[in-house]
Amino acid sequence: MIRFLKQLILLALFLQACGGTSASLPTLQPASLPTPTLTPSHTPSPFTQTPLPSATSTPALNVARVLIVSFDGLRPDAIQAAEMTTVMSLMQNGAYTLNAQTIVPSLTLPSHTSMLVGTCPAKHIVRWNEYVPENGYALGTDIFDLANNAGLRTVMVAGKEKLRQVTEPSSTDFFGFVDSTDKVNDIISLETMAIEEIRKGFDLMFLHFPDGDLAGHADGWMSNEQLLAYRLDDKSLGLIFDVMKSRNLYDDTLIIVTSDHGGHDTTHGSDLPEDLTIPWIISGPLIVRNELATQVYTMDTAATVAFALGLPIPTEWDGIPVYEAFGLPFDPLRAGGCTGTP
Repeated sequence: MIRFLKQLILLALFLQACGGTSASLPTLQPASLPTPTLTPSHTPSPFTQTPLPSATSTPALNVARVLIVSFDGLRPDAIQAAEMTTVMSLMQNGAYTLNAQTIVPSLTLPSHTSMLVGTCPAKHIVRWNEYVPENGYALGTDIFDLANNAGLRTVMVAGKEKLRQVTEPSSTDFFGFVDSTDKVNDIISLETMAIEEIRKGFDLMFLHFPDGDLAGHADGWMSNEQLLAYRLDDKSLGLIFDVMKSRNLYDDTLIIVTSDHGGHDTTHGSDLPEDLTIPWIISGPLIVRNELATQVYTMDTAATVAFALGLPIPTEWDGIPVYEAFGLPFDPLRAGGCTGTP
């Protein structure tokens, strides 16, 4: 009898042990997906989705490089009027808005500074509009600073020397300009200069076409002369794209086409809609084809480039990435722009 009881006790203990083991089995977790790498030059930190600028790195996208193209003085209605077929093709294959807004004062150097530094004039302090070397450079961390710090090759090809003051020389691996207003007989064209830098390879390039603005001041905004200037520059951009395609650099390049300001009569710089309203077009890897509902400001260009390259977005920036272009959630009622003293 005692032996039988011992067997019962041992059996009970065995069954209890089996039940405990079953309860303590680990819960299976889904395998984590590998994070795509951007380029060997830098590894972005994990993404924390937020509609506000963040000091942390943004997600790595399938973007090898970024090209920012600025047609100086380009009003949105000039794109079709000038038959800018290269730009219109980017619109058809990418995301765009014809209602983006620049800053006040809507002048070339302050506006390009906000575009590339990501802040309003009150922060970057560039309110002058001529090449004034003694004034130094824009304050704050700009998109070239971020890219250069990450080991990326940065290029600026400009049609006006004053754009040198957007960022310090140490932040650009190449800066070149062909400025017809300085009365110097340049032996190289902007197109040739840009193609040479493309052949060398780049991670971030800014390309600036000045001719439409110059024609606007001479003959008026939306004049035949200005529209012709834009049409010719659009053809130059098409040739540059052909070189990129021939070197297999086009398909994985994110391209942003925009402007610094519009214009009216033979001038600009005011708070008139004709001066403030600019196009903003983005095309390339991961871009969702659509007309954007987001209200885009020129400061958003720098933030969008940082987002695409997986670079940290400074907390002081006024711009935010145009998430909608990547098919991500966005705030359609977003408030922004530059208020107060410019």
